[in-house]
This record gives sequence, structure tokens and C-alpha cells, in this order.
Amino acid sequence: MLLLRPVSFFENFHETLGLIKHEGINGNSIDPDLAVPMVATRDIAEVAAKALKARDWKGAVVRELLGPRDFSYSEATRIIGERIGKPGLQYVQSSYHDEANALVQAGMSESFAKLYVEMTRAFNEGTVKPRKRTPENTTPTRFEDFAGELARAYQAA
Repeated sequence: MLLLRPVSFFENFHETLGLIKHEGINGNSIDPDLAVPMVATRDIAEVAAKALKARDWKGAVVRELLGPRDFSYSEATRIIGERIGKPGLQYVQSSYHDEANALVQAGMSESFAKLYVEMTRAFNEGTVKPRKRTPENTTPTRFEDFAGELARAYQAA
């Protein structure tokens, strides 16, 4: 059994476009300066397709997918801001309580909101960390390139 274990998805930033458009900020409960691995879902699909063709594992194997580099939510916000024409866009860290409430108000279940906040707390406190970055777990799509997709979605919203 092959288990792919990606980290935070670039596509999660689609969920913040409304906040950016209506409030003029980006936000989450993750520490603004905490560099975390993030990955494009298309890279996950590529790894999965190659693995299914190769069937190059035995037993239960976990493969982390870390994206090309770690970066912070402040950095991601700066990149998004540049792409959408708001170079001064700020990232605001919300409390865990406020983040959970915002998720529920956005239509997520209370259980999802609770689990999401537990995950962000684990990132912030360093209890959840990926293994060492290697060529095998580093995927190619850069956030700087993906941000163009976010900009198009922002303009269309």
C-alpha cells in the first residue's frame, strides 16, 4: 500500500480570495513567519500516476510530498498581492477560535473546523513537521507560478 502524504496545498489559498477581495487582507491561524512546505495538487496527481504505473513499492510505504521549498504565509500573501495588483497586501494571523468560527461561517462543518485548527496549532507549535527534504519528495510547481492561477480566480470573482 502506497500512502502519499502531501502537506498544505497551494489550492487552499483559493479559499482566502474572498477575504482578500472583501476585507483587503489574507488570514489564517498559522504563524505569519513560519515556513512550511506547500505543494500543488497537480504535482500530487503526477506522483500518484507515476507510482501507479511503476508499482515500485512493497508493503506499506509513506511518501511525503513537500513542494519545491518551504515558505511562510506572509511570503505567500506578498506573492499573491503582487499578482493581483495589491502589493501591500497583509497577512493577519487569527486566533484559533476565530479561525474555527470563520470556517464554520464559510460552510465547513464544526468537526472540520476543529480538526483544521488542531492542524494549524500543531504546525505553529512544531509538533507536526515533515521529514527531511529530498529529491524524491520535492515536487516541481513553484508557488510563484501557481499564483497566476490565483490571480485569474481573483479577477473572475
